[in-house]
Amino acid sequence: MTQVTDHGGGVWSIEVPIPDNPLGHTLVHLLDTDRGPVLIDTGWDDPTSWDTLTAGLSSLGVSVTAIHGIVITHHHPDHHGLSGQVRDASGAWIAMHAADSTVVRRTRDAEPGLWLEYLTDKLTRAGAPYEHIEPLRAARASGRTRTLPGLRAALPDREIVPGELLDLAGRRLRAIWTPGHTPGHVCLHLEETHPANRPGNGRLFSGDHLLPEITPHIGLYEDPDDTTVTDPLGDYLDSLERVGRLDPAEVLPAHQYAFPDAASRVRELLAHHAERLTGLLALLAEPLTPWQVAERMEWNRPWEQIPYGSRNIAVSEAEAHLRRLVKLGRAEVLSGSGPTTYLAV
Repeated sequence: MTQVTDHGGGVWSIEVPIPDNPLGHTLVHLLDTDRGPVLIDTGWDDPTSWDTLTAGLSSLGVSVTAIHGIVITHHHPDHHGLSGQVRDASGAWIAMHAADSTVVRRTRDAEPGLWLEYLTDKLTRAGAPYEHIEPLRAARASGRTRTLPGLRAALPDREIVPGELLDLAGRRLRAIWTPGHTPGHVCLHLEETHPANRPGNGRLFSGDHLLPEITPHIGLYEDPDDTTVTDPLGDYLDSLERVGRLDPAEVLPAHQYAFPDAASRVRELLAHHAERLTGLLALLAEPLTPWQVAERMEWNRPWEQIPYGSRNIAVSEAEAHLRRLVKLGRAEVLSGSGPTTYLAV
């Protein structure tokens, strides 16, 4: 049975499943406006997910053909995956921050094997062993890249401009740019009196930026053609503090459940990353590659139990933390012809 939650004040959430993923589902939010219903995110592009989304809408007396607009918090396939199908059914517009629109456009335009080629090179420089890299080379050679999610994600029609109100009749929904999880991630601040009169400033649709129990993945911003040394973790920490200052009465995230006291959760996440950076400095008493750092970091399970694809994500997260330490002047990159290595200073 489709799980639908009424959050009051013309806001509902629908649990849309993510296939074969421990997160379980994406919370797709439905927002009433004077021009018709608007979705915040849409869920994974999968037949079961589509059926769940449309069944959830129907239980609220809404046909998918009546959707007026789609606001995307970020480009990941569990958020943006069904946007094109909803637009095809309804004629709805799709809005996204320009930085993530660029990612979608680049992915659509790229030759399908480019991503695997880039990932192979990146993991080689990160010090990944031969047995980890070889399956990527084999997939590239076999042409299996066409099965990767997000290769043909829908191009948005509108740009979400940070700090500005979205064009939603009868609603004040303001875009808050919160890069870190992706370069164009946005939270959406519904400026209103809370329907249950909870103290605070309205409600915040937080996407993956602020979750009640999960620390969102902060990896590298992936662009094979851009050599800029970005600092996603620094971006994320700055964005967290900005959201904490909003002091919303309630946070409506894209996973798990709604919760109050955003400022308290922000403090927990800032402390978590500070502790993690301190732990990495201790590891870097000797030169280590990003792969070696990832092997030694604390995850939700031992390294040998982490699945293949999740190891790629873990290495990317380790690199984001290492880049942060370099930017803070606490670590340095050692030059050499082999994999990249880092050392505390």
